[in-house]
Amino acid sequence: MTQLAPEILNRFAAIIGDKYVLLSSRDMARYLDEPRKKFHGNAAAVLKPASTQEVSEILALANETGTAIIPQGGNTGLVGGQIPDDSGEQIILSLERLSKIRHVDAAQNILTIEAGATLETAQKAAEEVGRFLPLSLASQGSCTIGGNLATNAGGLNVVAYGSARDLCLGLEVVLADGRIWSGLNTLRKNNTGYDLKNLFIGAEGTLGVITAAVLKLYPASQSRATAFLAVSSPAKALELLNLAQQQSGERVTTIELLPREGLEFTVKHQQTRDPFDQPHPWYVLLELSSSRPGNELANNVEEILASALDQDIAIDAVIAQSDRQTTDIWAIRELLPETQKNEGGSIKHDISVPLDKISLFLEQASIAVINLIPGARPVAFGHIGDGNIHFNVTQPVDADTDAFLARWDEVNKVVHDIATGMGGSVSAEHGIGQLKRHLMPDIKSTVELDLMIGLKRQLDPNNILNPGKLLP
Repeated sequence: MTQLAPEILNRFAAIIGDKYVLLSSRDMARYLDEPRKKFHGNAAAVLKPASTQEVSEILALANETGTAIIPQGGNTGLVGGQIPDDSGEQIILSLERLSKIRHVDAAQNILTIEAGATLETAQKAAEEVGRFLPLSLASQGSCTIGGNLATNAGGLNVVAYGSARDLCLGLEVVLADGRIWSGLNTLRKNNTGYDLKNLFIGAEGTLGVITAAVLKLYPASQSRATAFLAVSSPAKALELLNLAQQQSGERVTTIELLPREGLEFTVKHQQTRDPFDQPHPWYVLLELSSSRPGNELANNVEEILASALDQDIAIDAVIAQSDRQTTDIWAIRELLPETQKNEGGSIKHDISVPLDKISLFLEQASIAVINLIPGARPVAFGHIGDGNIHFNVTQPVDADTDAFLARWDEVNKVVHDIATGMGGSVSAEHGIGQLKRHLMPDIKSTVELDLMIGLKRQLDPNNILNPGKLLP
């Protein structure tokens, strides 16, 4: 039940209209849980503004009344950053109605789009003018541009194009007091002081509410070549990455690592097919893309694979010969996170380490979690080209799922200590949210925390923007 005074709710409703204020538990239900069901909250209301001006008026009123606002996009976040607490006093600000494509300029390779538009909508808008938006996530049909930027989303193409921050030229942001910063810059070079947009990208809605963005576009891919390789170790996968980049440069757009157990999970539960006749310890999905049509790219990937086999970098390899085969190869990787549910509980990690430490991390972390929980099954997969590994630990066969998941924090500490000990991060692309907030004093220096807390106090002195997230 709401804990806010009716007169305050009525003032919020007057801004956007009663139709766009959700108050009942049934209407608000889908906004109160996150995908992993680790966090559930209660809210006084869900507000659904349709313009930046309405967001501005909502935040000005919230600042005046001391009402906490929880910005929410597609509600696909995995660390609880978009979920309110259980007080019933906070308001969810859903940006799903701010979904307009404001401008697409193929000549300048830019897209100006509102924060509530889905990533898939942005991708299609780029495709319609013969351009390509490189940000690619499994949740792209439901995650939103605002959420992508607020968490600095990564995804599959970071090795070639960078993360969300690298793809953003400008932002429009509503500040905690309702002021609107119109920073929709389209310049590639603008050396006139602080780059304010980077304060808000990755800030998880704690410093301001992103309402629109200018994104970089690239020439559309006219050809691509997809290969699936078997390797003996993650170290060999890194050798493959270096080889591929030496022989094809920026054409390497994706390189993904997955273990034998992960492939077996997808074959068992998703009706995918093992591309090889014999089992191998590790696999790499390698994809090259080019804006030029023709067979040049196919020839290039064949040369890379031939070199990899000749140099004993790869054990075996297959190249997709059709769109269907490409889809089948990608299914092995894309279905893996969902497939793990069929094997019971899974304790998840989103770590990154320097590239030269990946093999050592995987070795040490696997030994550590098995020593901690005998029979535990590490399933480490992810974006090896940028050092981001999703080190997920599946429960032992026939173990009690609840008992296993109860050791989440214990397993996290073991894995995180190894990652940070190698100069790595406990959050490569998912953010901090609620899930990892308690880790901040251990992973950030006193100077870093002082700067972050100082920025928060300066931009949001009344702490109305996403309180209880990110900062300790």
